[in-house]
Amino acid sequence: MVLSRAFPRLRTTALAALSALVTVLALAVGIPQAQAAGSLPCDIYAAAGTPCVAAHSLARALYSSYNGSLYQVQRASDGATRDIGLLAAGGYANAAAQDSFCAGTTCIITKIYDQSARHNDLTVEGAGGAGAADVGAPADALPVTVGGHQVYGLEISAGMGYRDNSTSGVAVNGGAEGMYMVTSGTHVNGSCCFDYGNAETNNKDTGNGHMDAINFGTECWFSPCYGQGPWVQADLENGLFQSDLGHSTNSSNTGTGALPFVTALLKNNGQNHFALKWGNAQSGGLTTTYSGSEPTNASGYSPMHQEGAIVLGTGGDNSNGSIGSFFEGVMTSGIPTDAADNAVQANIVSVGYGGATGSTGTLTPGSEISLKATTSCCTGDYIRHQNDTAVISAITSSSSALDKSDATWIVRRGLADASCVSFESRNYPGDFLRHYNYQLLRQPMTGTTQYRQDATFCPTTGKSGTGTSFASYNYPAKFLRHYDYNVYIASDGGSNTWDSATSWTDDVSWVVSAPWAP
Repeated sequence: MVLSRAFPRLRTTALAALSALVTVLALAVGIPQAQAAGSLPCDIYAAAGTPCVAAHSLARALYSSYNGSLYQVQRASDGATRDIGLLAAGGYANAAAQDSFCAGTTCIITKIYDQSARHNDLTVEGAGGAGAADVGAPADALPVTVGGHQVYGLEISAGMGYRDNSTSGVAVNGGAEGMYMVTSGTHVNGSCCFDYGNAETNNKDTGNGHMDAINFGTECWFSPCYGQGPWVQADLENGLFQSDLGHSTNSSNTGTGALPFVTALLKNNGQNHFALKWGNAQSGGLTTTYSGSEPTNASGYSPMHQEGAIVLGTGGDNSNGSIGSFFEGVMTSGIPTDAADNAVQANIVSVGYGGATGSTGTLTPGSEISLKATTSCCTGDYIRHQNDTAVISAITSSSSALDKSDATWIVRRGLADASCVSFESRNYPGDFLRHYNYQLLRQPMTGTTQYRQDATFCPTTGKSGTGTSFASYNYPAKFLRHYDYNVYIASDGGSNTWDSATSWTDDVSWVVSAPWAP
């Protein structure tokens, strides 16, 4: 199997060189990298003299000629596995293959293939110094549109993580390297540690400087940190560093906020310098938040002592309390130039992460919609999320872009039953409407049976004779209802105030309309 996979990758590397030549010329004459035809991130870095030694993505190819597998899923019903590849060389994931293979059951992600010739594939992480063995992430937890295609990202909840302790080409003992990942500012927490990058080979904390990984979250290891985060930080072991002093020395670095897609970047020469950058993965360029000497607040970081393992979703000792999203990421040999970083960011932006699905106003999976109340009091009100809670409020053409986005949902196949539907937030990828204590909330998909059932609703003709009503999958006598401007699952009469029979048929009937957000 190793040999059968090696030949396509060697061919990929050779063919990528042709694309890299185009990139070299583009860099030389100052053409924006997004204009260099056929150049994807690893083509760009190779042209700059810093080739990828790891390239992981569930969404797309990272070499223009790569046509191998992106990741592997395992089916719960029989334990069978399937590799998920691309629709075309240099293209996007064949998510339909996953949907077909996992139909009628659930799947987890068991392996993320390295697209480089190094074969640094990531598998589910074993036990470490700070955590028990991890479990695989649910394969359908993070649906997203990329390049106009429906694909999936990797949604990490606490207790999930991936690793490769036996790698090839990854920097060790003070070697220079760069890395980036595309992640999300909407799915973060302050627990340790949502990392991607270089880690220990024994799943234990072996000392200062033995890690060199991007960290993304709201954990402030060294005070002060400015703003609320999340921040792009360097996990260099025994500290999440925003500068050589550990704490932030840049008061303007208040974090990325709740951007749905973020480019996070770290580069480190392994001797006396590291730098941190971030950008909106949907628009614009990169911002450098730190560029300077290795940490000076403790010994062991200059030079670094990297061990060369690759970790995704946890800390180096498998500290696995963090949550996070991962769409793509690479690691390089040597420090990429700023021009190459900028070119990669331009390519990421050009992909169109989180773009329109191409379908609107219906309950067909993949369609973007808004849900309008039909009760006479509230015909201008729509279901929207506000502080993680579902409410109804007036949305008009003059409403803010944020309000319009909060009131827009993407219809997905029902997480518990494909004949029903689930509603994913338009601006919080991987967050769905689910009921908890009968109230509707916007929460990240965890993959549990309980969550799947709570987030699944079965459409039927509107109880008032207008529009559509949505029965709760696990409480089929209860329907999606607005009451006192909050949203619940409610029965027609009952002990809860929101079960009131007054105007129940109108309150549970909704118009499925065109989405407010583009």
